[in-house]
Amino acid sequence: MNGQISRRTLAWLFAPALAVLFSLALPRGASAETVAQTVRKWGLIGPWSLDCSLRPNRDRGAVLDYEIVGDDRVVFRRDFGDQTDESEVVTAEISADGTLNLRVFFPSLKQTREYGLMMQPDGTVRAIYNRSQKQEYSIRDGKFTADGSPTPPQFKCK
Repeated sequence: MNGQISRRTLAWLFAPALAVLFSLALPRGASAETVAQTVRKWGLIGPWSLDCSLRPNRDRGAVLDYEIVGDDRVVFRRDFGDQTDESEVVTAEISADGTLNLRVFFPSLKQTREYGLMMQPDGTVRAIYNRSQKQEYSIRDGKFTADGSPTPPQFKCK
């Protein structure tokens, strides 16, 4: 071949390099939804309560409100009647079984909590789990760890 490299050899040598360059040029996570898109798609946006006809009350039910602020920031507001707070939803993912998995930073608690919500057939929402980043659960398998009682349904308020 007189010291010349065949086209087949050149193709064999450069094909992997071109593949790597091409993959680096593709946008990462282009198909991933934002936090706001995920919670909106799942149906979480808006206020939720044990009883929407009652004023917010720590004992009878707080109002839990998820709101999109700006393009992608999701704010979680809790109104206990005598006290309110505001936290940011850091991540939101929907599991294969339909559970909405949220990670929320609570400045008032100085901690990030992870919890999962499941939409019920009647449109209510139940907490399936709630844990600290140290894997300390307050809710596991849809039951409060303190007494084993099931988590109550939350209703979407108008």
